[in-house]
Amino acid sequence: MAAERDRNSSPPTISEVAAEAGVGRASAARTLGGYGYASPELRDRVLAAAEKLGYRTNALARSMSTGVTHTLGVIVADIGNPFFAGVVRGISDTSRSRGFDTIVLSTHEDLDEERAAIGVLVDKRVDGMIIASAALGRDDVDHIRDAVDRGVPVVLVDRALDYLDLDSVVIDNRDAARRAAAGLIEAGHRRIGFIWGPSTTDEITTRRELSAAASVNLWTDGERLRGYLDALDDAGIPFDAQLVMTGPKTEENATAWVARMLELPSRATAILCSETDGTTGALRAIRASGLRYPEDVSLIGFDDSSWAAVMDPPLTMIEQPMLELGARAAEILLEEINGKTPSRTMHTLQSTYIERASVAAPAVGA
Repeated sequence: MAAERDRNSSPPTISEVAAEAGVGRASAARTLGGYGYASPELRDRVLAAAEKLGYRTNALARSMSTGVTHTLGVIVADIGNPFFAGVVRGISDTSRSRGFDTIVLSTHEDLDEERAAIGVLVDKRVDGMIIASAALGRDDVDHIRDAVDRGVPVVLVDRALDYLDLDSVVIDNRDAARRAAAGLIEAGHRRIGFIWGPSTTDEITTRRELSAAASVNLWTDGERLRGYLDALDDAGIPFDAQLVMTGPKTEENATAWVARMLELPSRATAILCSETDGTTGALRAIRASGLRYPEDVSLIGFDDSSWAAVMDPPLTMIEQPMLELGARAAEILLEEINGKTPSRTMHTLQSTYIERASVAAPAVGA
């Protein structure tokens, strides 16, 4: 065996690892580079020697020789959002267990930033990408198609894009919103506001105009709006455009819309919020109006979190399987990287309706 090396000297070489393990340099290089065959016994000896000497492989050199970087690229809308943070954790935990690193880029729902992020990941030679795209329509996806044409496997997460032939991992957003709205209807509500509708600034007065606006929308938002409308249709409740938020998707706009809904002659008695910022905006508006939930206004939100459970009273929420979404997307991408033919399908996971204390029957006279 080689003598113990001076830890303060230059980094150890493959030759030193080979000497420490008692194998040839070529065998050590194959093992550490992850190419060619190495018996389990030889592999264990080389890795033990590398660990002892503090040897680290040169990832760039390895990628140039093998074409594999063992790196996944992840693009999400907002890494500060607890939902996307959970999805990324599911991806990174799964990829790490398979020997892959993860590069995460956040785009703030901006298509130009998304295009730039894909360019960065292509330049980094990632082995595949998982993308929660900000695309709103068919004309917004050329950058994703270009990455696929370059031979980069891509899996979509949270948002499906019907005009791209890719695997996607999503929840059943339409069913989740339908069940939430149905829960409000079962409690006796017929004036139910929906927060986080289409971002159009045009005035919406009819169901047809709403459907047209919703068709140019983030996929998740459109599906949740459709679920809300499904529940109204199931109960025979007429559509009222005054009860569907439109315009900028911000907490401030959600606050303004809920305040308006609570001031209508026949005011909203319940609010369904399909995003966390919408729920926060609704809570602000309810408090500012001098009303209380659930005594005066019932409230349901999406993306359950610890703060929802400790509110007084605690909020009824739709819980999304964030870790599972990320893990499943990573599994599908890694299978494709390893040579499996993509199924090009939508993999749909179910959400959980968590009933707490923010829903009650409408107040008398409301």
